[in-house]
Amino acid sequence: MDRETRLKRLRFRAWHRGTKEADLMIGGFFDAHHLAFTDEQIALFEEMLEEQDVDIMAWALGTQPVPKKFDGEIIAKMKQLNFVPISR
Repeated sequence: MDRETRLKRLRFRAWHRGTKEADLMIGGFFDAHHLAFTDEQIALFEEMLEEQDVDIMAWALGTQPVPKKFDGEIIAKMKQLNFVPISR
C-alpha cells in the first residue's frame, strides 16, 4: 500500500475512535503531525491505534506509564496537547 493511502486510512481511524474526546485528541494529533511522519512512525502509529483509546489518552495525559514500544517521539509530541482545538 502506498504512503498516501496509508495516511488516508490512518486519518479515518484517528478521527473515528468512538468518543469525541478521543477523536479530538488522537485525530487532532494526527492532523497536526502526520505530514512529518517517517515510514517507521506511520507503522508505529498504526500499531498504537490498535490499543484502547483510554490507554492512548492516559499515556498522553501522563496518568499511566507508556509501554516501552510506544515511548518515543510520537507520545512525547502527543503529551504537549497543543494540537487539541478548544472552542470557547
